[in-house]
Amino acid sequence: MIRTLLVDDDLLTLELHRDYIGRLAGFAVVGECTGARAALTAVLDQSAGRPVDLVLLDMTMPDGSGLDVLRTLRARSAAVDVIAITGVRDAEVVRQMAALGVFQYLVKPFTFATFRERLEQYRVYRAQSQSTDGEATQAEIDALLGAARPTGSIPIPKGLSPGSLESITAAMRSSDALSASEVGEMLGMSRVAARRYLEHLVAEGTLARSARYGARGRPETEYRWNRSSGPAR
Repeated sequence: MIRTLLVDDDLLTLELHRDYIGRLAGFAVVGECTGARAALTAVLDQSAGRPVDLVLLDMTMPDGSGLDVLRTLRARSAAVDVIAITGVRDAEVVRQMAALGVFQYLVKPFTFATFRERLEQYRVYRAQSQSTDGEATQAEIDALLGAARPTGSIPIPKGLSPGSLESITAAMRSSDALSASEVGEMLGMSRVAARRYLEHLVAEGTLARSARYGARGRPETEYRWNRSSGPAR
């Protein structure tokens, strides 16, 4: 589970983000803070025994800014990732946050679909960073740097989410052959939706398709990582 700290001075926003996180697989809220000092204590005080992997960080708080929090975390070499969630649109603030290594900068207000897509992108990035070792391909280097990148040369069809596509790509890369039903169950989507993503990955050459023969009935289509696309992990 990705241990997530919520930081916002608005209690209703904290409640909303807690609800959003609860609807996502692979994330768990381990703390909530309404101020900058409390956020720093939650991340840096290891005696609490609940280490933080990801901070959803507001920019404006009564006792300090999110920018101050991130500067302090980087100065203390805290091994934590940060996604800024704020109404602040100032370009200089965005530039400074980017220079300090913020993973995403998400401007309020936004829909759950947008929130889910950004968190899914982070989940894929984290999985990639933990699984990559030795000599990395250019695609793996891009992923480790959190760079936005297409999965392949074929444009993503209308109606498919880049975040979901990344999640399915990561799942297939680290798995043996899976059917659309199995992928859907793994990632919390319908079999029909999962099949659309899988067929897109087949079209671009990332996956290979074959028939799985069972004891009865028609064979089921299964998908596996195409080794010519890169090593499965």
